[in-house]
Amino acid sequence: MQKSNNNNVCDVSSMLQNLSTADISVCANCGKEGNSDNMNICNKCKMVKYCNAACKKKHRHKHKKQCEEYIRLAAERAAELHDEKLFKQPPPAEDCPICFVRLPLLDSGSIYYSCCGKVICSGCVYAPLYDNQGNEVDNKKCPFCRTPHHTSEEEIAERYKSRMEVGDPIAIYGLGNYYRDGKYGLSQDYTKALELYHRAGELGYALAYNCIGIAYNNGEGVEVDKKKATHYFELAAIGGSVHARYNLGCFEGRSGNIDRAIKHFMIAVGSGHSNSLNQIKRLYSIGHATKEDYMKALQLYQMYLGEIKSPQRDKAAAEDEENQYY
Repeated sequence: MQKSNNNNVCDVSSMLQNLSTADISVCANCGKEGNSDNMNICNKCKMVKYCNAACKKKHRHKHKKQCEEYIRLAAERAAELHDEKLFKQPPPAEDCPICFVRLPLLDSGSIYYSCCGKVICSGCVYAPLYDNQGNEVDNKKCPFCRTPHHTSEEEIAERYKSRMEVGDPIAIYGLGNYYRDGKYGLSQDYTKALELYHRAGELGYALAYNCIGIAYNNGEGVEVDKKKATHYFELAAIGGSVHARYNLGCFEGRSGNIDRAIKHFMIAVGSGHSNSLNQIKRLYSIGHATKEDYMKALQLYQMYLGEIKSPQRDKAAAEDEENQYY
């Protein structure tokens, strides 16, 4: 019996390997050749073909074990490919376009400027500006393009809309937030917010998918759907959103999948997510994570700090706690 099962596995594995190159056009029951497009295919595995429905019905009991094994192997392979993509290390955050130091994770560590679409670190935003004679001058302009700051809430929304027209995903995401919260003269509209989040996500801004995941998780403008929430959190995590990565880690932890939770938290820690570091510390304290896990997480976080710290950012943070960047 065991030998027969092994033969089935070998047969199915061979079918998997040849699927992309072989076009099966022979009836699995009677051996009659036929046009591949017109033959009757197995409804489950989609691998075996028959010349007609009668032949399929006659051969069904013989094909059942092979069909089930193929479906199992195909599902396992699909899950492996999905995890390879999901747990792949994301690229690091972009650098500040002025000082060329990696941008920090915390929102208070940088500002998006809708005049030019640049994200500038707090150190460069609050650095003093001097004229040719060395005199400090008024710095109420964009540090990058020197456009004067907005003067009204309506102007904020208009600048974002202008950036949206040129396909700026951060501006599209920002407008989604404003519609969600009903800010800057825009009426609260969850449907419009989700539409903008989808558009920003399709343009590569992963944080937008995280917001869609939150909407489905909490029922904001849509029915609560945990499966869809997980789907969008995964899209966001694959795109580089550490906030979504943290959410997935929490999901896995609550489901008892501690190894998967630690994987998510570890990736997030490498991008500076301090709450993920705290989660690994908590898991270590209750015996679900090893000392090596916790030490690795600490090292990853220290490496992140080494990449984002600068005297200019430290000075800005010392002058105003709202400029804290880690």
